[in-house]
Amino acid sequence: MAAKTGSGTVEELTTLLPGQVLTPADDGYEAALASAVWNGAVRRRPLAIAQPRNTAEVAELVSACREHVLDLTVRGGGHGFAGHAVADGAVMLDLRHLAEIAVDPAARRASCGAGTTWAALDAATAAEGLAVPGGFISHTGVAGLTLGGGMGWLSRWGGLSCDNLLSVELVTADGRVVTASAEENPDLFWALRGGGGNFGVATRFEFAARELSPMANLGLFFWRPEDAQGPLRLARDLIPGLPEEISGFVAGLSAPPAPFVPPEHHGTPGFAVALVNWGSTEEHAEAVAPFREMSPLFELVTPIPHVALQQMFDESAPWGILGYEKAIYFENLTDEVIDILVERVPQKESPLSFVPIFSLGGAYARVPEEETAFGGSRSVRWTVNVVALDTDDDMLVRDRAWARDFWSALRPHADSAGSYVNFLADEDEDRVRAAYGAKYGRLAAAKAAWDPDNFFHHNANIRPYAEAGL
Repeated sequence: MAAKTGSGTVEELTTLLPGQVLTPADDGYEAALASAVWNGAVRRRPLAIAQPRNTAEVAELVSACREHVLDLTVRGGGHGFAGHAVADGAVMLDLRHLAEIAVDPAARRASCGAGTTWAALDAATAAEGLAVPGGFISHTGVAGLTLGGGMGWLSRWGGLSCDNLLSVELVTADGRVVTASAEENPDLFWALRGGGGNFGVATRFEFAARELSPMANLGLFFWRPEDAQGPLRLARDLIPGLPEEISGFVAGLSAPPAPFVPPEHHGTPGFAVALVNWGSTEEHAEAVAPFREMSPLFELVTPIPHVALQQMFDESAPWGILGYEKAIYFENLTDEVIDILVERVPQKESPLSFVPIFSLGGAYARVPEEETAFGGSRSVRWTVNVVALDTDDDMLVRDRAWARDFWSALRPHADSAGSYVNFLADEDEDRVRAAYGAKYGRLAAAKAAWDPDNFFHHNANIRPYAEAGL
């Protein structure tokens, strides 16, 4: 859909929400744009930035953009690598002011607006001894992560973010405000749990929250690449059999300049294995003992507040960094896959580039395949994400090539080319179809029912059923 660029239509939006619609001529536009998207490699300039303060104003803006044939993007947390939140010549619907949070400890429920970050929701739920499964970077937005699935530290314990979703308030393409839940609009609710931003503007989310200790136990161990094959095979064999209250995480990365890292090892490439539990220190000590015996280069074993755990990798992904990623699922990390990891991680040039490997199973695996629109098979146990990051454009170009070559080397050892939709930086229809597999047809039907003109197309786009050739 081509955007109109005439000043008259933008003036009408400005009249609609005085002081809340910014154009390039306005003070505040550049600051709002600079903070809109996390990935600094995304350098698009919208026609206007609209910042509504409630759902009614979102509905007015959507209707006005439809009426004036204005292209529209939606910014929740703005953290996606692909930068869907902003497009040249479009109106950016910036939801950052919709960030109110409510926690009901008695009902074990938490709700939040679409501009909420996980840092804010984690803090609010932890204060009540509760948690909602979120991600690994705390300044990620709740909206985008949840709509695409939502995997993180708590996935083995509590499933994906979308598995814990109870209801969504949504503004549709024709400006209506509807609720999607198991009781209201259940087909839409199914599609929203993994189908991304294809079906409207989600303005509020309600989650089931579960009791969780506000303190966790962390064990993190690091090896050089030449010493990492044994620890990686141990992680592969041990983590899936651990109680699901224990979370496992593996990463290929350069040792950070953190206080627990000896200065002589700062910047050393290698592999980290982390185990976390929210129960007894004795159970945690037993789980980490096999890794402590494998002569790590350094380690960190400590109690840690849950909210601090959720923020532990924030410094590895600062706002404005230049980024690119490619990801792939594995049911098992075979010896061949481990060999590729050990060979390829040291070939990165940027010290910021890294390879997070997410452990699944447990509660994640117990959700029936067809219960949600989430694209990943519930039988997979690992998601390998190859991430290129740097502050320099030329360095990003080189490590982007590294990431693509890395992924190509891994691909023959995976069961499919499917990827976690939240990790799709390179998008085309084939990649999106591969991400959803057999669920794509049902999603295309939901798209035809709720957005038949594909008004919401700045996303991992699912075309309406007939248009998709189904």
